[in-house]
Amino acid sequence: MTATAAEPDRDCPLCPRLSAFRAGQREAHPTWHNAPVPSFGADARLLIVGLAPGLQGANRTGRCFTGDWAGDLLYETLDAFGFSQGHYAEDPDDGLTLVDTVITNAVRCVPPANKPTGPEIATCRPFLIGTMGQQPRLTVLVALGRIAHESVLRALGQRLAAYPFGHGREHAVSRIDGHALTMIDSYHCSRYNTNTGVLTPPMFRAVFARARAILDGSAPVAQQA
Repeated sequence: MTATAAEPDRDCPLCPRLSAFRAGQREAHPTWHNAPVPSFGADARLLIVGLAPGLQGANRTGRCFTGDWAGDLLYETLDAFGFSQGHYAEDPDDGLTLVDTVITNAVRCVPPANKPTGPEIATCRPFLIGTMGQQPRLTVLVALGRIAHESVLRALGQRLAAYPFGHGREHAVSRIDGHALTMIDSYHCSRYNTNTGVLTPPMFRAVFARARAILDGSAPVAQQA
């Protein structure tokens, strides 16, 4: 995989709409992070890819999935399967660390109404490529939602039609350098999805149970047809 920067600058100007929205939030909430949110974790065998920072979650706190319901469910689940250490307290200074795991987003800046545009997703994709390139031991990807699923596939140079999205669906994929990976899809752990029953905590835990089984070598890896 081509070496690419993994993180945008704090004042990244590449997406004018997101840059303008970020500037407005800095004026309205000067104590918030209000900048591209960096990936959390290092040296991963598991990479979790979300959509974008939440306005009052990661955009406020500066750490992926920190400060909102999505983070409550995600970090509780990671703890249950040994992918984190410490206590999650909705604060980037809570001392929580990840184990063998990196969390990132397809889009690094908060978008208005939590809806990035196609060009914004494409513009931010090189940072996703860079993040993957920094993980030589990467084995399993968990894509939280269709946008993350599609952005990961495009980052890997794969055809979308060959890998349809579905909760719990597994895909045998590979990086451009031929390194084999397993991607597992999940519905996004947003409050909307959990409130409407689209995603339940047991459904979400099943995704990470499968990721743990693959990484521990206790379950066979899906083969792409």
